[in-house]
Amino acid sequence: MTKRPVQGLHHITAVASDANQNIDFYQTVLGQRLVKRTVNFDDPKTYHLYYGDKVGSPGTIMTFFPWQHMRRGSRGVGETGATGYLIPPDAVDYWQDRLTKHNIETTPTQSRFGETVLAFADPNGLPLELITDRDNSDIVHWDAGEIASEHAIRGFHGVTLWVKDAAPTAHVLTQHLGFTRVGQEKNRIRLRGASTAVGLYIDLLELPTVSKGRFGAGSVHHIAFRTVDDDEQAEYLDRLRLAGLQVTPVQDRQYFHSIYFREPNGVLFEIATDAPGFLYDEHIDTLGQQLKLPTWLEPHRQEIERIVPPLEIDKTK
Repeated sequence: MTKRPVQGLHHITAVASDANQNIDFYQTVLGQRLVKRTVNFDDPKTYHLYYGDKVGSPGTIMTFFPWQHMRRGSRGVGETGATGYLIPPDAVDYWQDRLTKHNIETTPTQSRFGETVLAFADPNGLPLELITDRDNSDIVHWDAGEIASEHAIRGFHGVTLWVKDAAPTAHVLTQHLGFTRVGQEKNRIRLRGASTAVGLYIDLLELPTVSKGRFGAGSVHHIAFRTVDDDEQAEYLDRLRLAGLQVTPVQDRQYFHSIYFREPNGVLFEIATDAPGFLYDEHIDTLGQQLKLPTWLEPHRQEIERIVPPLEIDKTK
C-alpha cells in the first residue's frame, strides 16, 4: 500500500444523449453547478460536462459525455449499477416532493445499512440514489441554485457495482486501494474508503446469473478515485502494475491527472489527482460559462465550436 490510501471517489463519468437535457436535469433539478464545460479530449466533437458543488470539490463531481442520439444502454454485470448521492437525514420528504413535481418517478424508499435510500433515474435511465447520512465534508454549497443548503446534495455517498464474483474486486479495493470491508446485507458487500469526506462507499452487488451490461446512454463510463498529487499517483501506478493490472500511462485531463485500469469484473477504474482543480482556468464566479479547451486543442476551437451543439443556458445570458 502507498503512504496514503485513496480518499474515496474523485468523480464519476457517465454517458448522456443530449447536452441540454443533461444540463437541465443535473443543474436545475438536482441543484448541481455546471462547473466546467469542455470536450472529450479523446473525441473533441463531443462535450465533456462537469457538475458538482460551487467549486467542483473532489467527491462531488459527476461528469458526462453527451453523445448525441446514442442508444440507451442496459444494466448488467461489469458496470456501475447505481450512483448514490449523499443528502441530510431529514431531506427525504423534500426530495420526494421535488422529484414528483418534476415528473420524475421514484421507487418506494428502502433501508440499507441503516440508511434511507430514495431511488430514481435521470432522463437517459441512469440509476441514481439519494442516500441519507451525516457528513463531515467541507464541500461548498452552490447558493445560486434553487435548492437551499439544508436540503442540498452533499456530494457522493458512493456507487454500487454489479459483479458476478465480488471477491476479486474486493481484493483490489482492499489490498491495493486501501478500502475496508464494513458490512454485508444478503448479496451486497459494503467497502469504505479511508477518509472522513464524501464519496466513501463502494457496494459490490454480487449477481452471478446476470448477463453483462450493454454500454450506451444512461451507462457509467468509469469511476475515479482520489489521490492527492502526482507523486502519490505514481506510487499507485507502479504498485498496480506489479500486481498484474494493466494500467495506462498518466493522462493529462487539464484539471487532474489520470491513470486507468479495469478491475477483474470489468469495471473501468481511474485514479485521479485532486490538483490542479477546476479553478485552473476560470474564476469561481464564472465556472462553467465558457467552453474551455486544453492548449493542444485550442488551435481547433472554431471547428469544435461549429460541431458541438449550442447550449440553451447560453441563450438566457
